[in-house]
Amino acid sequence: MSARSIAIVGAGLSGLVLARVLQMHGIESTVYEGESAADARSQGGFLDMHEESGQYALREAGLYEQFRRLTQPQGETLRVLDKAGTVFIHHEPEGGYGGRPEIDRAALRNLLIESLDPGRIAWDHRVTTARRLADGRHELTFANGRSTTVDLLIGADGTWSKVRPLVSPATPRYCGISYLELRLTDVATRHPESATVVGPGSMFALSDGKALMGHGGTDIHLGASLRVPQDWTTTSGVDWSDASAAREALLKEFAGWSTELTDLIRNCDDTIVPRLIYALPTGHSWPRTPGVTLVGDAAHVMSPYAGEGANLALLDGAELALAIVAHGDDVEAALTQYETAMFPRATASAEGSAQGLDMCFAPDSPRAMVDFFGSAGVPVEEH
Repeated sequence: MSARSIAIVGAGLSGLVLARVLQMHGIESTVYEGESAADARSQGGFLDMHEESGQYALREAGLYEQFRRLTQPQGETLRVLDKAGTVFIHHEPEGGYGGRPEIDRAALRNLLIESLDPGRIAWDHRVTTARRLADGRHELTFANGRSTTVDLLIGADGTWSKVRPLVSPATPRYCGISYLELRLTDVATRHPESATVVGPGSMFALSDGKALMGHGGTDIHLGASLRVPQDWTTTSGVDWSDASAAREALLKEFAGWSTELTDLIRNCDDTIVPRLIYALPTGHSWPRTPGVTLVGDAAHVMSPYAGEGANLALLDGAELALAIVAHGDDVEAALTQYETAMFPRATASAEGSAQGLDMCFAPDSPRAMVDFFGSAGVPVEEH
């Protein structure tokens, strides 16, 4: 296998952990990333790492202890509220840590980047086309004018993957939910009341098919989410780059919500980013296609309402790397082993994510969410 060239398209979590595990076993690969540097854009908020997937992958990557040092104490605190600010759940794991420690996505990505040998990531290499050649290899062309030909091609390039069409005609579909990504920085000093409302961990404020969901800590990372048409962010007449106009529009959407919750909008930082939630069809798979496969969102992008996406991405990368190590020169056996295990677990997670979306945006929310956590043994406050 060491004589074969391996291209990993995308320096997200799945591609990076894949490259890291391969590196640990003496197998070279190159990660091609369209961004110019690791800090070229915001990486989003916090992730909870599941023991059987995200944590497992980090152990296989030899990074578990470093990861634990970067996790946030009390990050697993859970709060569920309605629009009036009524608290139905406030749960803190005993000792501040449960089984799913929380870490800032940027910190986790940087940990993986720094674990790779210099030159392992080719920055500023945005793939424009990926095509199969007559000899069974694959050619990548990049926006910077360069190209490369590889023996094994792995698409780790997210929702709008350029590699996916080589194995599947499926395209992500809009899930009916759009959100505005908000952030409040240095909340202990600047916004202590908001820090208390959100808490140090996850907060779900749900009512009327709308949500304010996010994660606390030194900063608050938040999504103001609504069930709206796919073109709402572009046809609403709002210039989302104008912070004052964006806040005003959101405050109208969340009229009737308690002041302590709308203050999360009123006091947010000036960078407000519209996002749409997309997902591939549940059960997405493809026939074994020689010399190419997908990991992470490229394979199974789903809504974020079960907290599975990043964990699955890490597990995909680690499992694929270990299969390549185990099968040596038999690449097809490695890809078959990986995909055979990945397809059913991705299907189960996609089903859970769809159910989570329905719970968050149900007409009687947060009732379904409260009942869900209550059935899992989380204490519920009676009202």
